[in-house]
Amino acid sequence: MTLSPLPVLRLKPKTKPQAIRRGYPWVYSNEVVTDRRTRAMTPGSIAVLEDADRSPLALVGVNPNSKIFGRVLDDPTVGAPDQAWFETRIRRALDLRERLFDTPFYRLIHAEADGLPGVIIDRFGDVAVIQPNAAWADLLLPDMAAALAKVTGVTTILKNAGGRGRVLEGLDADDSVLLGTAPEAPIAVEMNGATYLADVTGGQKTGLFYDQRPNHAFAARLAQGARVLDVFSHVGGFALAALAGGADQARCVDGSEAALDLARRGAQQMGASDRLTTTRGDAFATLGELGDAGSLFDLVICDPPAFAPSHKAREAGLRAYERVARLSAPLVEKGGFLVLCSCSHAVDLSAFTGACLRGIGRAGRRAQLIHTGQAGADHPLLPQLAESGYLKALFFRL
Repeated sequence: MTLSPLPVLRLKPKTKPQAIRRGYPWVYSNEVVTDRRTRAMTPGSIAVLEDADRSPLALVGVNPNSKIFGRVLDDPTVGAPDQAWFETRIRRALDLRERLFDTPFYRLIHAEADGLPGVIIDRFGDVAVIQPNAAWADLLLPDMAAALAKVTGVTTILKNAGGRGRVLEGLDADDSVLLGTAPEAPIAVEMNGATYLADVTGGQKTGLFYDQRPNHAFAARLAQGARVLDVFSHVGGFALAALAGGADQARCVDGSEAALDLARRGAQQMGASDRLTTTRGDAFATLGELGDAGSLFDLVICDPPAFAPSHKAREAGLRAYERVARLSAPLVEKGGFLVLCSCSHAVDLSAFTGACLRGIGRAGRRAQLIHTGQAGADHPLLPQLAESGYLKALFFRL
């Protein structure tokens, strides 16, 4: 038997290997034997993970500085990833997206679910934005970018270093251009009949949230002739879809003037400027002010940032979601609709639903739950990893 030239990472005797064998993609720091050799591994090193009996389990990317010590990449007999390895993974992901979408605007790589742990790649036509949120991917970024260009034909590749995961991995926060030239203006993206403007160099995350696409579409079905309020609106995700669906008026509320400007410019490109208004301000304060003024809307959407980005923040996050529901429910006309969203992976669907119902009840309203949405099919789930099912969208009729 030929010995692998790669270093070895070994599970502790009391750590059961069944989860890894069944597809769980993470190995935690308290599950592996750590000595001077393993602690000295360069973050991003590729190693072979063995069980306590020295049987190979998986090829892993290692980061001694992270709680996630190892991320499963492949079968243990496979050598260290190279450009060809990345091409295979990206081509498989591209095949799925090309079956789903007529135009090249989608999430191309959704981390563990697409076999590239910690990696996000969003595509905007000929432009791709990579978030390498794990040390192994950061170290192998040149091979990944070369493979991405070869498989997809994109002419511009940007590195976005703003992901929270990079902080947890001890990585830099330096954005860069890996191929081509960074766009000088936001990119127009057509979805659900609406036009969105994605700022891929200065916007939040990669510039646009593709994950809400199917939920935007469902909200648009409720929007014909409606007065719409979109809170935590970013670039107008729900509001612009509602206008495309025939809403009479839509109002965006967000704390970022830059995001609201992109929403206004999107409405202008749609010929809907006269039906969109924007308010810059704190979402909670604005919801309270609208309630005090007796304002009513036919469709209210609240899509906040992750209030519970970790398990430590779970209880505080649930209280925040309850507060959003309590403040927004009084703004819904009787017989109207309330959409409440969460992108916190630490809050599961049951807990989120409970928080929303408590808030609605404390506002003196009663609700029918008519639809439960999740991320679109370009954000596939890895069934063994609950965190990959982070997005929840609850549609209530009050």
